[in-house]
Amino acid sequence: MGGEFSGKKAVVLLSGGLDSSTVLAIAKSQGYACHALTVAYGQRHQVELQAAARVARQLGAVEQRVVRVDLGSFGGSSLTADIPVPLDRTEAQMSDSANAIPSTYVPARNTVFLSLALAWAETLGCFDLFAGMNAIDYSGYPDCRPGFLRAFEQTANLATKAGVEGKGRFRIHAPLLRLDKGEIVRLGEALGVDYSLTHSCYAPDNRGRSCGRCDSCHLRLKGFQEAGLTDPLDYSS
Repeated sequence: MGGEFSGKKAVVLLSGGLDSSTVLAIAKSQGYACHALTVAYGQRHQVELQAAARVARQLGAVEQRVVRVDLGSFGGSSLTADIPVPLDRTEAQMSDSANAIPSTYVPARNTVFLSLALAWAETLGCFDLFAGMNAIDYSGYPDCRPGFLRAFEQTANLATKAGVEGKGRFRIHAPLLRLDKGEIVRLGEALGVDYSLTHSCYAPDNRGRSCGRCDSCHLRLKGFQEAGLTDPLDYSS
């Protein structure tokens, strides 16, 4: 699918979680025709793929595509291999930079995701990529930091035909980068995100219910509490 380069198109990485769903709503509110990209990377919590489809429909994405990349063939993460998902970590443990990066980190995941988004953007004829990285309420992942996003943006403009030919400049938009979870929830509510359609849990039960104990659930629940709202999801504990 080709076309002339237009600043009104954007590729939005959409996992189906709280953050990426909010980012899709932000991009749409800024007037972009949003092409939602969801990656099936071998994650154990594949229920999030269904959530991404629901959110894409609810927020009016122009289209949603699911790309399959089996990062599980490498393992190395509790999200793609038979490694226990960390549960019941305190907020201090999650934010302590002296602690090891948790096992839920998937090697090179955001690098792979942004590369796929870049490839689709160049094919679509657009220069704007949106992603839900957050540098405040996160679990210590190195590929959620501002320095990584700046470096990838530079790479995108050096390593593409469109960038080399000077047709425009690729931009990585990470509008949630410096917002806490409460601010993200409030923003999403204002933009009409139906959070009952989303999924954030790393260790859902066999009915797809969120565990309420993993880092992702903890941060999500904290965000709704800070926003003075009730999380609409069903939790198993």
